[in-house]
Amino acid sequence: MSVDLNLLKDRLGGRSARIAMILGSGLGGLVDEVEDALRIPYGDIPGFPRSGVSGHSGEFVSGRLAGVPVIILSGRIHFYEQGDAAAMRPALEALKALGVEILVLTNAAGSTRQNLSPGSVLLIDDHINYSGLNPLIGETSDARFTGMTEAYDAGLRAHMRAAAEQADVPLPGGVYMWFSGPSFETPAEVRMARLLGADALGMSTVPETILARFLGLKVVAASVVTNYGAGMTGAELSHAETKDVAPQGGAILARILKAALPRF
Repeated sequence: MSVDLNLLKDRLGGRSARIAMILGSGLGGLVDEVEDALRIPYGDIPGFPRSGVSGHSGEFVSGRLAGVPVIILSGRIHFYEQGDAAAMRPALEALKALGVEILVLTNAAGSTRQNLSPGSVLLIDDHINYSGLNPLIGETSDARFTGMTEAYDAGLRAHMRAAAEQADVPLPGGVYMWFSGPSFETPAEVRMARLLGADALGMSTVPETILARFLGLKVVAASVVTNYGAGMTGAELSHAETKDVAPQGGAILARILKAALPRF
C-alpha cells in the first residue's frame, strides 16, 4: 500500500525539506526541540507504516532543527513486526516525493567491542546484511541492482565527524550488522559478528539504507550503543535495558546531529 501523498501534502501546507531523519530508540526527545513543529500521527496518514514497538512514538514531524528545515519520522516499523523487509518502502517513497535528498538514520545497537561501551555513539561506515533479507526482492526494474559500495555517504560522514569535534564528543566509526530480530543474538553469534568485522549489532537501518539508495537518497547513519553483546558481561539482554540506556547516548547523538545539520 502506498502513502496518500495528496493528503500528506495538504496537511504539510506547502512545507518541504531536503533532509529527513528517522529516529530510533533514545532520540525521541529530539522532536521536542523542533521549532514550528507540525506533528502528524502515522495513524492519520493512510498507507503510512506504523510501528507497534514501545519507545517509538509514531509521528511525522515537519519543522526546523538547528535552523534547518527537516522532516522527522519519530519511530519506524521493523522487519520483525510483519516479516516484511520492505515495510518502510512506502514511507521512504513519500519522503522522496516530498523532495527529500538526504536521509539520516539512527538506531539502538549492541556493541561487540569492550571499548565501545553502553551510552556511546557509533558512526556507521558500512554494514553487513547478516539477515540475508533484502527489501528489493520482488522489484522488477533494473534499479533493483542497486550499488552499495558507498551505502553511507562519505561527505555526510565527514560532516558528522566535524560536528562531533565541534561538539567535543567522541564519534568512532565502524560496521553495523543487521540481525532480523526480535530475539537478541546468542553469545556465539556475537563472537561470529566480531570475527566478521562487525562493531555493532541491531535489528533495523540496513533495509532502510538499501531502499534509500534504490530511491537515490544519500544516507548517513549512527547507532546509540545500549548494551554489550550477549556473552560479554554474563547478563541477559532485554528491551527494557535498551529503553533505559538509549537516552544517554541519544543525548550525545542529538548534539552531534544539531551541529551537523547546517553542514549538510
